[in-house]
Amino acid sequence: MREVICIICPKGCHLKIEENASAESGYTVSGATCERGIEYGINEVTNPVRVLTSTVKVEGADLIRCPVRTDGSVPKGKIFECMDQINDVTLHAPVKVGDVVIEDIAGTGVALIATRDVEAM
Repeated sequence: MREVICIICPKGCHLKIEENASAESGYTVSGATCERGIEYGINEVTNPVRVLTSTVKVEGADLIRCPVRTDGSVPKGKIFECMDQINDVTLHAPVKVGDVVIEDIAGTGVALIATRDVEAM
């Protein structure tokens, strides 16, 4: 059995996920107050994913860093590989919200995008 706190909504349900060969998913989730929590619990034990947020260097602007995030979830096991790629990036101002910084980060099929406008000096 594995216990996790659901992060899908602010309720923070305490989930208990147990293997169950007779269940369609192979798991039984208790403690969830909605279907999304059940899905989250199963995904958390089978294929945990996260949206990654960070910052990248910027040249030619008053700001030295620009906030970025993935436009989807990346496998938890690829986060360090993603961060290695993010740390190698240097943007050149101007940058607009939604600009793609890395098209396919760490081979996940997920893009890294800018989340703030950064004007050139």
